[in-house]
Amino acid sequence: MVVGVPYDHTSSYRAGSRFAPHAIREASVNIETFSLRAGVDVENVAIHDAGDLHIVDDVSQTLSRVEAVTKDILGARKIPVLIGGEHTITLGAVRSLPDSVGVVSFDAHGDLRNEYGGGEISHATVLRRITEKVGTENVLVLGIRAVCKEEVDFIKEHHIEKLTPWELRAMGLTEAAKRVEAFARKFQHTYMTIDSDALDPGFAPGIANPEFNGLTPDELITLATTVANERMIGFDLVEVCPNYDTGITSAAAARIIFEVIAQVEKSKHH
Repeated sequence: MVVGVPYDHTSSYRAGSRFAPHAIREASVNIETFSLRAGVDVENVAIHDAGDLHIVDDVSQTLSRVEAVTKDILGARKIPVLIGGEHTITLGAVRSLPDSVGVVSFDAHGDLRNEYGGGEISHATVLRRITEKVGTENVLVLGIRAVCKEEVDFIKEHHIEKLTPWELRAMGLTEAAKRVEAFARKFQHTYMTIDSDALDPGFAPGIANPEFNGLTPDELITLATTVANERMIGFDLVEVCPNYDTGITSAAAARIIFEVIAQVEKSKHH
């Protein structure tokens, strides 16, 4: 079940991800629906678009609404697919999940600061808050390449699993996919969050906090579809900023969502 979450009130650099749900939906009706990777036509998959969540300025209230909606979707035995909005929304979704969940996060940034801009809940602290919910050993960060010293220390101290773009390329995509799969297999359920800035800005210019030397679309989709199976309990894609785009990033986001959905559908029949 698809839900848009047009919230970007804690954005610190380039705001505008609140416009992404509409832009990604528009792109999705203008690209082909067949996944050659999965051999599945997304057009034939039962997908319900529930529209956009009603959000408010207050981040805590918005996260409570995300949590409630995600819980309802899971209660109906459906997979929530959230379209942000900023990355903070992921915390609301994870709060609705069992504690034993593994979280796979695609992100250029650590998002592991304890506070940012005077607050403890924002796009720059979201993964830190998530680790407090699920445990530091239950998190894997892919595509990470932009961190502050506080985050470096936190990653080392808590042995957080990560894979930078250059580490990924040194081991090769096939080996990297095996490592991601091995992490995901440790948990009964996995939740995947994709911050579009995990992609190199050459492929995705319309993002809130662009960072050079990122993942290619093939790297991201290959690793994401490794996680997309019957154990994936939920999924979100965040931080697309259509105002800084020509439509490329929204089209990339729509394609990523299609490929993830197609792979989940394929896993049901294997």
